[in-house]
Parts: sequence; C-alpha cells; structure tokens
Amino acid sequence: MEDLIALLRHHGIQPTPQRLAVARFVLATDRHPTADEVLTQVQPGCPTLSKATVYNTLNLLVERGLLKVQNLREGAVVFDANTGRHHHFIDIQTGKIYDIPHEAVNIQSHESLADFEITEYQVTLRGRLKKRTR
Repeated sequence: MEDLIALLRHHGIQPTPQRLAVARFVLATDRHPTADEVLTQVQPGCPTLSKATVYNTLNLLVERGLLKVQNLREGAVVFDANTGRHHHFIDIQTGKIYDIPHEAVNIQSHESLADFEITEYQVTLRGRLKKRTR
C-alpha cells in the first residue's frame, strides 16, 4: 500500500481512498478492463466509489503515464497497465485480451507506405488461443 501511495505521489496524484482502490486494481491486472468493469470490481470494497470517480481516476492515470487507453473492444475503450511497447491478441471465443511482446511481430517496409513517417505501430491479432499440450 505504501508503494502505491508513493507511486501515485511520484506522478503528482493525490492518493485518496477512491483513487487508491481504483489504482490498486487496474495497475495490478492484465485483463484490460473497461471503466465499467473497474467500477464493478472495485466498488464492493469501496462503497463510496462513483462511476464519475472511476472515469476521472482512470483518465488521470492515463494522463500521468501509468495507464494506456486502447480501442480493442467494439464500442468500448479498455485500460492497459502495460505502458511499454507491445501488441495485442484477442481470443474471439472468450474476448480475453493478451499482451504480445513487441518483438514477436515483424512489420516489413512496403513501398506503399513511402508517404508516411511511421513513429509507432501496434498490431491487434484476433483468433483462438490454442490448447496447450503437456
């Protein structure tokens, strides 16, 4: 808890109980939740938490570089605690979003992109997660 308070303060965020509750969940999950999912997960342990506070806190965490906003779900944005360069894989059966290491996807230069100066790219892959054999 002290580490989380220090982290928020380091990024210029006043650590209120509501902000701590939101940050504790969203910074520790790999689930890429929507704001409504954050509210559903956090509100039982923090009954004073409102939808507006969740949205404001998530936006503040994004503004301060602790989260990224991703448009990975149809009609909804999700929040990603992995702020490093990476791609995403979305399982079309479950909807679960997985982080893919940036170096796992190789983009080849193409003449049709000559008019663009590319500074960053992110690939979203969709498919089914294969069952692993032991």
